[in-house]
Amino acid sequence: MGTVFSFDVPADLAATALPGVLRWLHWVDATFSTYREDSDVSRYGRGEVALADCAPELGEVLALCAGMRAVSGGYFTTRPGGAFDPSGLVKGWAIEHAAAMLRDAGSRNHSVNGGGDVQCVGEAASGRPWRIGIAHPLRPGTLATVVTGRDIAVATSGTGERGNHIINPHTGKPAIALAGITLVGEHLTTIDAWATAAFAMGDGAREWTESLLDCEAFAVTRGGDTWQTSGFQAFAA
Repeated sequence: MGTVFSFDVPADLAATALPGVLRWLHWVDATFSTYREDSDVSRYGRGEVALADCAPELGEVLALCAGMRAVSGGYFTTRPGGAFDPSGLVKGWAIEHAAAMLRDAGSRNHSVNGGGDVQCVGEAASGRPWRIGIAHPLRPGTLATVVTGRDIAVATSGTGERGNHIINPHTGKPAIALAGITLVGEHLTTIDAWATAAFAMGDGAREWTESLLDCEAFAVTRGGDTWQTSGFQAFAA
């Protein structure tokens, strides 16, 4: 998926459950990668195969994407730059599914991190809440904030790692109002997609994220100012 995954899992499950999770994530990459010419996503995007001829999970993902598009007023889309690309939802979906696989294997406390987007199950070591540092998009090597909680999902969209890569689908141009936005909720599939949509919204993101149920947001503007939704303080360390 063009990023690094890391896991915090109980030692007794690292050797038994983790290999199966890794195999599944490699399958997701082979199926959904836009960088692979032979992936289902690439072949479907080029019109070479019908949806019925692809892995059924692609249909599942596209249905979720359609829901995200409706909720976000079109700011979330599978064609952000014109080409078919559902990556804005796939990574969060894959991370949340991987965390569920570990739970099904018997783990009650673990986390899965894919490129800074994290699904946390249960709590951290010694009964403490999880603590997730959010890198400052304008000040390399520093944190903008720290998110803490149990059974939480945290997703960030911004310019810190990849520059201006998120397109406002209504203008066709890169979104430039925000430098970074972090969303906190329960399910990473949803939170990750909403973070992408919120970043694309720019100045409209504050009002929109405030209206979302079971979701809080923290943002850094291009000018270095910050704002947060009314309930974010409950997750701030």
